[in-house]
Amino acid sequence: MDHDPGISNKQLWSGRILSGLPTLFLLFDGVTKLIKPQPVVAATTQLGYPESTIVGMGLTLLVCTILYVIPRTAVLGAVLLTGYLGGAVATHVRVGAPVFNVLFPVVFGILLWAGLWLRDRRLQELLPIRST
Repeated sequence: MDHDPGISNKQLWSGRILSGLPTLFLLFDGVTKLIKPQPVVAATTQLGYPESTIVGMGLTLLVCTILYVIPRTAVLGAVLLTGYLGGAVATHVRVGAPVFNVLFPVVFGILLWAGLWLRDRRLQELLPIRST
């Protein structure tokens, strides 16, 4: 697929890499929630969610991540993933998890948005970041 001529190849690939790393993890996480191996069930119930919610969370995560991967719906996917990751932060704060567990979804959200900003000129026009 051709890309916007206003985006350099270097910027485009930087954005793809920044977006790709968390995307792969989120896809993996979503699939494991569908498969429901024992460690996923144990971790989810330990966070206070009933086992019956795991598949729904996995489907939600996969749909949001797929929307993020499709260029036309990437901004919608990023907004939805931001909400999902915010829920993860709230969950970890609620159970008193270590700081790493609280910040992990925050870092993923930053990587998702930074990657999208680098590869989407429309977003750059909406959120101009200029170095001085």
